[in-house]
Amino acid sequence: MLDAALRSEVGARLGVQVSAAAQLGGGCISPAYRVECEDNTHIFLKTAPAGAPDGMLEQESISLERMTATGAVRVPHVLTATRSWLALEWLEPDRPRDGAWARLGRDLARMHRHSASTYGWESPNFIGSLPQANDASDEWPVFWREQRLMPQLRLARDRIGAAATERFDRLIDELHARLARAAEDGPSLLHGDLWNGNVHFTAERGALIDPSSYYGHREVDLAMAALFGGFPPAFFDAYSAEWPLSAGAAARRPIYQLYYLLVHVNLFGGGYVDQTRRALDAALAAPFA
Repeated sequence: MLDAALRSEVGARLGVQVSAAAQLGGGCISPAYRVECEDNTHIFLKTAPAGAPDGMLEQESISLERMTATGAVRVPHVLTATRSWLALEWLEPDRPRDGAWARLGRDLARMHRHSASTYGWESPNFIGSLPQANDASDEWPVFWREQRLMPQLRLARDRIGAAATERFDRLIDELHARLARAAEDGPSLLHGDLWNGNVHFTAERGALIDPSSYYGHREVDLAMAALFGGFPPAFFDAYSAEWPLSAGAAARRPIYQLYYLLVHVNLFGGGYVDQTRRALDAALAAPFA
């Protein structure tokens, strides 16, 4: 249940009378609630966990608003964002209807068409509760090395071990050659954390939630979607029909998945170490695109 002070604050900021609030399951980091108002409308409320870094929820709201502005994908509209809570449009959940996954694949490809002059974002943001640097770069391999792989690798070295760290150093040395072809696509607006739990279906269509956006190579979102499963072939087929992938996409996939696996090692511990090592082996064994 929400405490009385927070209920009062939410009601005052949104101009509503809160009548009830029920905590929702499924969130890995931030507690979330279904807030019922006296006019029978509902709000999705996410609260910052204890010890959350400043700006975590505000940065999520910026990503949601940028995605909304494309008109390509369905995301919940931001109502209010503060340091301690984020209020969003309530999207009534439903099962995915026929064609919903394919539509989501097409929608994502269309969102990825929205570009920028450089890779990065106007400010740092977060992946889960970890900081995510976004300093602008004209070169995609440089961005992926300096803003993605290296910060997480520094945190994970002790857990993954010396042998894997040495193999990561080899991959880092090869990154320009392995990602050169990807740069031909240019920067795309990314969701940034596209696992199955961040897809929310309504009766109308699939929506994307909990983004960690920046401008990067579009295959990053697809690599994350493939990492932990849950996305059917119809999603990937529809994406590729809307915007075919560049040559070498399969070879780049484990390179992109390594970022998210390192994040999981750093957030959740050693249970992801073996999977990280396997992805590293796959990345190094893949042919140069």
